[in-house]
Amino acid sequence: MHRSGFVNIIGRPNAGKSTLMNGLVGERMSIITAKPQTTRHRIFGIVTAEDYQIVFSDTPGAIEEPHYKMQEMMNRYVNSSFEDADVMIYLVDPLEEYAEDDMLVSKMRRAEFPLYLVFNKVDLVSNKVLNKQRKLFKHWIKPTKIFEISALSGDGVPDLLAAIVETLPEGPKYFPDDQLTDRSERFFVSEIIREQILEQYHQEIPYSVEIDIESFEETETKDGLELARITALIYVSRKTQKPIMIGKGGQAIKKLGMNARKRMEDFLQRRVYLELHVKVKEDWRDDEGALKRFGYER
Repeated sequence: MHRSGFVNIIGRPNAGKSTLMNGLVGERMSIITAKPQTTRHRIFGIVTAEDYQIVFSDTPGAIEEPHYKMQEMMNRYVNSSFEDADVMIYLVDPLEEYAEDDMLVSKMRRAEFPLYLVFNKVDLVSNKVLNKQRKLFKHWIKPTKIFEISALSGDGVPDLLAAIVETLPEGPKYFPDDQLTDRSERFFVSEIIREQILEQYHQEIPYSVEIDIESFEETETKDGLELARITALIYVSRKTQKPIMIGKGGQAIKKLGMNARKRMEDFLQRRVYLELHVKVKEDWRDDEGALKRFGYER
């Protein structure tokens, strides 16, 4: 019997969803930083074995009170994951406070699919706190199974994966054996740039930028090595942010380009020539046309 299905990972911003999916898939499918609201899109990661295929879905963190149209669209990705789930993973950070009327808790209460309640970061929390959270959530929702893991270290992740395989319904393969994701290299290149911006810049800057890959050309070096020539536009939402992105004498964007290029070469497994340019698109987070161009209605 061949099993297959969609396993969607839901949780608050910075609960560790991307870290968990990367651990389950075995590839760096989603960008990971210490900052919340890192993931903005819904990303599939595909695991194929002889007798099963799992399509994992990493979603943006659910935002209780969105302030921009961009955040409203991010919440739409969260809502869409309730429509096609064969198994739902509700990832909880036990160090945070939750309430019975939280948006996700309310949605999970009405779930009609196998629901795995997964407590993450358990290596950082006491048994007393964990037991309290477990008791609360068991009262609020009716999980099919409960797991305690550390997505960062990998503890408990193999047991979670084994349980998912057992729960999947009988079904065909949805994707070819060698396909790891539904996203293109251009998408991951833009995510790498955004990851490095999140790491390098502070305050509002990382949340005010969007990346547009203007060109992605496959060519060769003089020595015959594979080379990707990439030109990327970094859009900021206010004029005052452009000089901050560039930095004094261009030092900030030079550092950004160097770090992003190194990550791209690791990911693409070839040499990269990267050009970065900064443009102003005022209030793009509330501009439906700009959001569509940036792929938020995908």
